[in-house]
Amino acid sequence: MNTRRLQIISFLLTAYLSGYFLAQGDSVILETIEGKGTPPSGQELEYFEGAKGYLAEPDGDGPFGAIILIHEWNGVVERIKQVADALAKEGYIALAADLYEGETGSTREENIALMRKARGDEEKVVSNLNAAVKYLKDRDDSNGTVATIGWCFGGGVALTFAMGGEHHEGTAIFYGSLIEDPEKLSHIHHEIHGTFAGQDRGIPVESVEKFTEALREAGIPNDIHVYDPVAHGFWLYVERDVETNKEPAEHAWGRLEKFFKRVLQPKED
Repeated sequence: MNTRRLQIISFLLTAYLSGYFLAQGDSVILETIEGKGTPPSGQELEYFEGAKGYLAEPDGDGPFGAIILIHEWNGVVERIKQVADALAKEGYIALAADLYEGETGSTREENIALMRKARGDEEKVVSNLNAAVKYLKDRDDSNGTVATIGWCFGGGVALTFAMGGEHHEGTAIFYGSLIEDPEKLSHIHHEIHGTFAGQDRGIPVESVEKFTEALREAGIPNDIHVYDPVAHGFWLYVERDVETNKEPAEHAWGRLEKFFKRVLQPKED
């Protein structure tokens, strides 16, 4: 893994010097995750009983691919809504799923309590996300494709949902809890995109290595990267340490952007 991490760092430097990041600089996504986003402009949506999801829609008639955002441990907070808005500006229907029935946390204790409550009824979580997939695929402006993206708590949920939820076309995990059993992962039938932090105390690099190997053993196409200098949460809140987070976050967005373009292509008749 040391060699791979060095290769990633080397690529970051090379890409930066070649102007790659300058080309990415105008992205509304990057502005948003750096804390420069505009106030949320989407709408609340009850796509599942009790859920207060957040819907952001792109301009135009479509058809569009769709993305389900699965929140961190504190719920559908402003930054999640802003990222949904930014993804809509990139041309996707974006639905921030709500697994907490409208509640959000503002302290560690509140976040843990909300997370435990949701995890205590995994069947309901799957039903919630199944409803989100169905809502998005049934829209008149949908091209029939849906991907999920989750961060932290939401990353783990996204991975679990990939193994047994309603069919969808891709899963993006940002520093979420992992599964290292190839047999369990074999139930996934689409590409897995993973972004992890080398300094993450909760998800050590060794776990990412085992997860990647399990995906390969299960025959699951994947794009997994570990960014060595950054810590947990680096991508969604770049402004917490701009000097360290900015370049890895920009590179991670470049990968994610290509992933969405790959998996959210219109279905052929």
